[in-house]
Amino acid sequence: MKLTNTSLAAVFFLAALSFAHFSCTSKQPIPADLSKVNFIPKPVSVTATGSSFELTAQTGIYVQGETEEVKKVGQYLAEKLKPAIGAAPEVKTAAEAPKSGIYLTLAANDPELGDEGYNLTVTEDLVTLAANQPAGLFRGVQTIRQMLPAELESGEKLDSAWILASGTIRDFPSYGFRGSMLDVSRHFFSVEDVKRYIDLLASYKLNVLHLHLSDDQGWRIEIKSWPELTKIGGSTEVGGGEGGFYTQEQYADIVKYAQDRFITIIPEIDMPGHTNAALASYAELNCDGKARELYTGTEVGFSTLCTDKEITYKFIDDVVKELAALTPGPYIHVGGDESHATKKDDYIFFINKVQDIVRSHGKTMLGWDETAQANLDANSVVQLWASPDFARMAVSKGAKIVMSPATKVYLDMQYDSTTRLGLHWAAYIEVDSGYIWDPATLIPGISKENILGIEAPLWSETITNMDDIEYMVFPRLPGIAEIAWSPKDGRNWEEYKVRLGKHGQRMDKMEIGYYRSPLVPWGEELR
Repeated sequence: MKLTNTSLAAVFFLAALSFAHFSCTSKQPIPADLSKVNFIPKPVSVTATGSSFELTAQTGIYVQGETEEVKKVGQYLAEKLKPAIGAAPEVKTAAEAPKSGIYLTLAANDPELGDEGYNLTVTEDLVTLAANQPAGLFRGVQTIRQMLPAELESGEKLDSAWILASGTIRDFPSYGFRGSMLDVSRHFFSVEDVKRYIDLLASYKLNVLHLHLSDDQGWRIEIKSWPELTKIGGSTEVGGGEGGFYTQEQYADIVKYAQDRFITIIPEIDMPGHTNAALASYAELNCDGKARELYTGTEVGFSTLCTDKEITYKFIDDVVKELAALTPGPYIHVGGDESHATKKDDYIFFINKVQDIVRSHGKTMLGWDETAQANLDANSVVQLWASPDFARMAVSKGAKIVMSPATKVYLDMQYDSTTRLGLHWAAYIEVDSGYIWDPATLIPGISKENILGIEAPLWSETITNMDDIEYMVFPRLPGIAEIAWSPKDGRNWEEYKVRLGKHGQRMDKMEIGYYRSPLVPWGEELR
């Protein structure tokens, strides 16, 4: 049979189409080893299967059901994946797992995972992230971020494919309270800076941001019933700068931003000491009825509210009432530290009264370890920073402990004697020292069952901007996050420092200005 030119063209077209189809369907997945990914914090278990899932422009994100929080997690993931795909993938609802794509579901039905744990399963066709609660899905999304090349964080293009190594991850936190404190009183930080800090905390599965909103040097939250607090008390900072404060609308915006990342904001109004900004704003809060001068130094322990005046408790009730209405989280932090100018009996009387005020507004009192001297109720929480004796006293009264030992987790402590920022009154805290400790064995008489969680405070006497924050916080905070999240048996400094070193590239891409500790072997991230 003689073929015409038209017939020949048709044959060649069909052959080419068949070859193209065969080439596409026979494309082999890229080998990848999930066990080599440099996760921080380290998951509870990782099982690698040696293959991979490739992200492409056709990859879709599917969420089970109509839950608004789950949809938001899906949208958050879509935005994070945008650099890999070129556009944010579409987020769709699905009643059951699709044949391919990324699937988020609350059908884990696994009590061990709790509210923040997750199971992540990656095959060549499908990524399934399952949790009991939306918070667990969000924590799992941070794991997915770390499975992808560091370039994802900066929006850079890759010459190679964007892949997720195949296998399974089962993960849940050791402690339910995992946080950091930002002192916005000594130096004031903008809403944008606080949001940046929230995003950095979220990326390491932390779930608490404690805002130190008042101190001798500045009052940083608008209280509508006491407007001079911000007009006068918010007008300066350490060194005499212009200070600043958050309007209630700005504070609510910060709270919402944190909520969307499953982070609880804990506001602190420090009292009865560390109150000079308030004492300068309202003369009647002083025992002698005379307003104090504004203070821009860094000494502590000289100020006190007048503990036997009725107006003091009216003031506190108004402040707590307004803060409680703005804060959906369960805690109001009342400070209570370094109140050297308050007599002990007056101090105990004061904390007892304040505990009642906080409770009356539907919140739980959280205070520094000195507050253990009061008649604590079983719901109150004490934050250890200096005194093991006070911590043990709190436990004896039924209170839970937040572990913030200054010698291990105070992020304003210098790394060594050459560090350009920070202080060293508690210790020099190099990266290894901040990692090599266990909350459950640090203090005799306090075990894991007594501990609510861990918080790493950053005081800002010497910290003036976001660059300073990042330099002092990183790379110590990832290690603290791992202590709070990962099982003790899996933590080892020699192994962790290698993981952290490989993780440095990711911090570079996230534009974190971290301290390059000589104890860490910094290098490129394995893929």
